[in-house]
Amino acid sequence: AAGMFLRLLSDVRWRAANPKWRRMTCSRRSTSSTAEPHPVSLPAQAQVVICGGGIMGTSVAYHLSKMGWKDIVLLEQGRLAAGTTRFCAGIVSTARHVSIELKMADYSNKLYQQLEQETGVKTGYVKTGSISLAQTQDRLISLKRIASSLNVMGIPCEIITPKQVAQLHPLINIHDLVGAMYVPEDALVSSANVSLALATAASRNGVQIHERTSVSHVSVQKGRVTGVETDRGQIQCQYFINCAGQWAYELGHSGEEPVNIPLHACEHFYLLTHPLKEPLASNLPTIVDPDGRIYIRNWQGGILSGGFEKNPKPLFTEGRNQLEIQNLQEDWDHFEPLLSALLRRMPDLEALQIMQLVNCPESFTPDMRCIMGESPTVRGYFVLAGMNSAGISYGGGAGKYLAEWMVNGYPSENVWPLDLKRFGTLQSSRTFLRHRVMEVMPLMCDLKVPRWDFQTGRQLRTSPLYDRLDAQGARWMEKHGFERVKYFVPPGKDLLDLDQSKTFYKPDWFDIVGSEVKCCKEAVCVIDMSSFTKFEISSTGDQALENLQYLFSNDLDVPVGHVVHTGMLNEKGGYENDCSIARLSKRSFFMISPTDQQVHCWAWLKNRLPDDSTLTMEDVTWKYTALNLIGPRAVDVLSELSYAPITPEHFPSLFCKEMSVGYANGIRVMSITHTGEPGFMLYIPIEYALHVYNEVMNMGQKYGIRNAGYYALRSLRIEKFFAFWGQDLDAFTTPMECGREFQVKLEKGMQFVGQEALLEQKQNGVYKRFTMFILEDHDTDMDLWPWWGEPIFRNGRYVGKTTSSAYSYTLERHVCLGFVQHFDEKTGEELVVTTDFINQGEYEIDIAGQRFQAKAKLYPFSSLFTHRRRKDEVELSGYQRE
Repeated sequence: AAGMFLRLLSDVRWRAANPKWRRMTCSRRSTSSTAEPHPVSLPAQAQVVICGGGIMGTSVAYHLSKMGWKDIVLLEQGRLAAGTTRFCAGIVSTARHVSIELKMADYSNKLYQQLEQETGVKTGYVKTGSISLAQTQDRLISLKRIASSLNVMGIPCEIITPKQVAQLHPLINIHDLVGAMYVPEDALVSSANVSLALATAASRNGVQIHERTSVSHVSVQKGRVTGVETDRGQIQCQYFINCAGQWAYELGHSGEEPVNIPLHACEHFYLLTHPLKEPLASNLPTIVDPDGRIYIRNWQGGILSGGFEKNPKPLFTEGRNQLEIQNLQEDWDHFEPLLSALLRRMPDLEALQIMQLVNCPESFTPDMRCIMGESPTVRGYFVLAGMNSAGISYGGGAGKYLAEWMVNGYPSENVWPLDLKRFGTLQSSRTFLRHRVMEVMPLMCDLKVPRWDFQTGRQLRTSPLYDRLDAQGARWMEKHGFERVKYFVPPGKDLLDLDQSKTFYKPDWFDIVGSEVKCCKEAVCVIDMSSFTKFEISSTGDQALENLQYLFSNDLDVPVGHVVHTGMLNEKGGYENDCSIARLSKRSFFMISPTDQQVHCWAWLKNRLPDDSTLTMEDVTWKYTALNLIGPRAVDVLSELSYAPITPEHFPSLFCKEMSVGYANGIRVMSITHTGEPGFMLYIPIEYALHVYNEVMNMGQKYGIRNAGYYALRSLRIEKFFAFWGQDLDAFTTPMECGREFQVKLEKGMQFVGQEALLEQKQNGVYKRFTMFILEDHDTDMDLWPWWGEPIFRNGRYVGKTTSSAYSYTLERHVCLGFVQHFDEKTGEELVVTTDFINQGEYEIDIAGQRFQAKAKLYPFSSLFTHRRRKDEVELSGYQRE
């Protein structure tokens, strides 16, 4: 009741602060003796229509209006901030594993801190700090990794002892703790009031806000948003933003052109208590106890405590309106394990009087990361939803990045981990989502060690060889819904032990992967890489070549049969994609891209290629099984199977040829392995896949052939200093920054996307450089392993983070790849990074707070550009698309 009173009070304040609302109220009184539900008619048109008046919708409206876009209409089916936002626990926490989420939360915290002063609306902002508890050493390691990231970003944070926890929060039982992480600047807010404050500021900046208005569907013509239909009429618009929270999925499917937004709601429980006899101080730190699956915060002198149970209850929103969702039932039996955990953590609460058990909806996504960005199928249709119970932490930052995306064409940070286009249609099955969110919600608290995998929604996309490989001991991981082999368990190994091996230290698969790497280097291995994204682009004339020359940075006008490694760059020169393109004929090209590029790359090209009936692009990912034949004996296996000469004279490096292998015709064979090792990629029509695989394995027996997986591939590519898109390379990384100038046609006088940015970098220098680090004083058996995201220090100063890491079985050392930046010691200004700057520094890599010395090595071929022998180009063309 008290919460409802505060909510009504904030409504009254907000309306009182807005002249528009006062005018609307006056007109309502003057036109009718009874209050009309819709005092002001909708505009006939607007530049932007936002659907959803919760924290996301109001944040986007606020930031768009701040950036100068004024012609905006925000529609809310009920009352502002009356959906999930109203029930939100109001904890603003920056302790996040993913870098972009950490940045969003940090920005949100800073925004909310000054929002009340800016708008005059009380937001309830109190800087309490937060304490994340660790009951196990592994949990403490996880917290130390987060603390390292927070500290280098300038967010105060420290690892503290159980005794220090008791000093900061006297009611906490510390007997089972091994340590904790204290973030003193985390805060509490009233989520609904923050949303109303953002709406107030947006309204003052010209945004029109209409409550009790439902969007029925979005109108689309020629692949672009043209307007929205509501229960109060139509609005023509150029942009539509779906911030409908738990209704985002249904709203996406209600349009003329469906937009897949993979999220599903679950019931989320927390309890409210009456004040303690000695009411809790308002600035008492929030407690997060992930091992106990609960969080605890002060609430009006009492506590608010909820959590993420192991057996969540999915919630169906189809056909239900906001009012129905608000009246979800209490379920004390379901909440009992969380209540027990709360009483173990705060035993003094036994006698406390409970006011209410709140059951509110929260939306979760298939990978526990929120969804933002433009639809791949409908231009002008943007999405911001699926906050995985962190809406208030992300609200400010997410709204800012989406507004930047719309106004500037791109956000100020790399948001690919959150991009809607990371998902395909396959993740939009309701059954898949229902099963996946039942796994995702408990995972919010589970310990996430490196290389963990989801268990639900598996075996969805598989190679024709899946059963054959599975029978030989394959252990699987999933990428973009595609099953891929990690490694193969040899006969006689303890399978159960391996499957449950989860650690921050040396993993149980270490020796297995080592033997696969050894075989790749000494004999021959086969890796099934069918998950690669594969497009065919062709034309009746020269249109394909002309368009691809503009859209790609390397020269594609090569002789038929040659393979070119190239970037697909944006206007800033950053990698939107990193791919290889084979010229099949004068007018036909075969493009191979990373697995998770299937939706993103298709949308990027579709939006930039002319709508020309003589130019065709086809996604042939499903048509070909891809086998990577790696090792010095690969040439022997292939020559015996094809009865064709495979010597370097007949089959030069970076070459593509259609061949027969065994009885099968039409196999596209490319002399490239994505690892720097010798060998071939075989692109096999799927009906021949099993035959070709069996022939290769049978013929390879005498050469010591064996199966291998992606872990071996990762080790090989990292020790060869090969970058991988999505981890090392992104839309903010240019070829100049990672030693790939030789893959850019700057000297050929041809225009291409990103050319101006690269010419500027060539003239002025780069502000970050891709660097390899070989750990010097690191004990592989005893020390924590680097994985990715570890801070890099040069002469004791922070200069960047690692992007990927692997153990090199050749060097018998850990190798980390990452970008080094140069900041002025006094001003913090970014400076040009020179070769001397890299070479003259003393480096350390921070792994969970412990620093290890490292030797830095620049891209080995950075001085070599275009005029080199073909053989060198193969070595240089190193890249990996995992």
